[in-house]
Amino acid sequence: MNTQTEIFRRLVRDHLGPAPVRVGPDDTVRTLIDRLAAEKASCAVVVDGDDRPAGIVTEQDVARRIACRVEPEATVASVMTAPVVTVARRDPLYRAVAFMRRWRLRHIPVVDGAGRVCGMLALHAALAVLSEQTLELIDDLTHEESVEGLKKVKQAQVEVAEALFDDNVPVPEVQALLTDINRDIHARIVRRALADMEAEGLGAPPVPFSLIIMGSGGRGENFLFPDQDNGFVLDDYDDAEHGRIDPFFIELAERMTQALDKVGFPLCRGNIMATNPVWRKTLGQWSDQIAYWMRRRTDTTLRYCDIFFDFGHGFGAGRLSARLRESVTALAAANPGFVKDMYAVEAGHKVALSWFGRLMSERDTRDREGMINLKYGGTLPLVEGVRLLALRHGVPETSTLARIDALAGKGVLDKDAQDYLTGGLQHITRLLLRQQIADFRAGEPVGNFVAEASLSSREKDYLVACFRAIEDLRGRLRSEFAGDVF
Repeated sequence: MNTQTEIFRRLVRDHLGPAPVRVGPDDTVRTLIDRLAAEKASCAVVVDGDDRPAGIVTEQDVARRIACRVEPEATVASVMTAPVVTVARRDPLYRAVAFMRRWRLRHIPVVDGAGRVCGMLALHAALAVLSEQTLELIDDLTHEESVEGLKKVKQAQVEVAEALFDDNVPVPEVQALLTDINRDIHARIVRRALADMEAEGLGAPPVPFSLIIMGSGGRGENFLFPDQDNGFVLDDYDDAEHGRIDPFFIELAERMTQALDKVGFPLCRGNIMATNPVWRKTLGQWSDQIAYWMRRRTDTTLRYCDIFFDFGHGFGAGRLSARLRESVTALAAANPGFVKDMYAVEAGHKVALSWFGRLMSERDTRDREGMINLKYGGTLPLVEGVRLLALRHGVPETSTLARIDALAGKGVLDKDAQDYLTGGLQHITRLLLRQQIADFRAGEPVGNFVAEASLSSREKDYLVACFRAIEDLRGRLRSEFAGDVF
């Protein structure tokens, strides 16, 4: 693995140094200095009684605020820097590096999911193996939050994807990184919109909310240029407050979707966006709406469910999206007839294989003749089939690979099916990403079509095997759902 691209796959937790020196705010400066000297440390984290960071004291603080300036019995609280910025142990390493470079930080405390200090990240250790070119790319990926800056982030995505692809990184991992970058762009745009609204006198959000991202972004399976599929989950509030609360989120949704469009996420042609009240509701309203969709089961409501069930948290109060996921998983598992009807509207989605088991390319369109649509003839029937099994068996995961593994863990899929479907997804997505990068570099529209003639014999043979494994999955669904009596 090329060390210059490895950083884009790593998390902060992969580069934690020795446990940081911890002191309390009421400890004395004498104690602080003694601890730093004894452990040969260059900084100390000041923690409260729950081990959460309250401040930090660095060598510079010792030189500027302590040496010959305060009494040895002065408290650490009187000399520490507060509040202290932190990163989470599950944050992408490249983003932490960019933040530290931008703010000229040599060390930054790392916290766990409960906000407790669990380590320290040193900038010099993360930079030791990186080239200047890689650092420039990191800076581009974490540009400022202006529209122009975030456009550069979108452009830098292609370079990162190409570098990882050339290093033979499995494409699902590349997709996970692209999704992470895209979610970060969403979050930064929302933060910018909220700050602008508050500065303009519109105030802060009247209730907590969560941005959810649907489709490939919810599954963690973005390619280069996804469009928008988003919604808001608002904390429950009294109906009498709707006229006061909803206009704020309408305005926020308008600003968010327009900014995303300018950055490079096209507006959704199906209006699956938080500007549409169908996709902007309180937690209770969401649960009621999903229950209604499951009872109603029209083509429209089933299509909405198909889009919605892959949602993932994007920004804001994560507890709201987590509770919605729990509610949706329970509703789907308790309504097997609904899952059967979901299959009925997806039954026509088949792999691109002919009756004779050969690859089936486009024949009727002049500009696509000889090309295979690897999304509609490959990933779509696979993703949909795995999703249906996940819904039926109460699997809460959203990524296709995680669903396959969870279904295998439950005994729903055997080892052979797990291996074939996993390998199939990796092969098809690799061919797709390779083509999308080539299209982008050639200045052509980036899409889902790959010329059959561009594939090697080995690639075509393996693609046929992958399609057959997906056919087997679809056949199993057809057999199970046709035989079920609800």
